[in-house]
Amino acid sequence: MGRKKGETHWIIPDGYIPPLSSGELVSHESICILNCNETAASVFITIYFEDREPFEKIPVIIDAKRSNHLRTSSLEFNGEKIPVGVPYSIEVESDQPIIVQYSRLDATQPSLALMSTMGYPLI
Repeated sequence: MGRKKGETHWIIPDGYIPPLSSGELVSHESICILNCNETAASVFITIYFEDREPFEKIPVIIDAKRSNHLRTSSLEFNGEKIPVGVPYSIEVESDQPIIVQYSRLDATQPSLALMSTMGYPLI
């Protein structure tokens, strides 16, 4: 039997969509999800804020043996999107083991920055 690839529950505590960009690149963030399984993964994303109710269990399907790079600015909950310039945290839950990475492109100044980190798996 093969080794399990991934976990079913992930946390990303530091989310923030920069409100400004300079130059041609737009500041953004992505949740990068890899599904190495033979079946699609049903994923639910919850966004937590400091001073408002969370956006709970936004559904996403990650096809079998595929990756998906979800820009957090594209996630919607009851017609609302994550506001720019507001700190938030992310919880990712899946019915299949998946791998979760988080990336931020900060283009607020000409010498832009790219940050990427693995999510924290809850085992």
